[in-house]
Amino acid sequence: MVAVVAGIGALAGCGSSSFPNDPRAAAPTELTASLGPKAVKVSPVKVGAGLARITIANLSSNPATFRLNGPTSGTSETIPPGMPTTIEEQLKQGTYTASAGGTGMRPTTFKVGPARPSAQNKVLLP
Repeated sequence: MVAVVAGIGALAGCGSSSFPNDPRAAAPTELTASLGPKAVKVSPVKVGAGLARITIANLSSNPATFRLNGPTSGTSETIPPGMPTTIEEQLKQGTYTASAGGTGMRPTTFKVGPARPSAQNKVLLP
């Protein structure tokens, strides 16, 4: 009888009845950018704040570097003509300018709104 009571007491002490369960971060958003031949383009032009993967294609005939200026700044490595690359940035709320340094291409702007909601209850996410 004492062993049964001790066993139940031991099981009751395992774990905790309340524990912090911080929500999962928002799923990364995907943006695309094209450099050239005359202008830089970014799509979509409005996203929520958080982690963003930006896939950049250099459609010009010259090497180019993608530059991101705003509340968060970032730069890609030199992208050869006809090639893509990807950068990841933690975008904060605000207005951004995307440009291709030293190429003469017309820059573009896009907006980042409030943080996106948690992906806590989303299934089949990478």
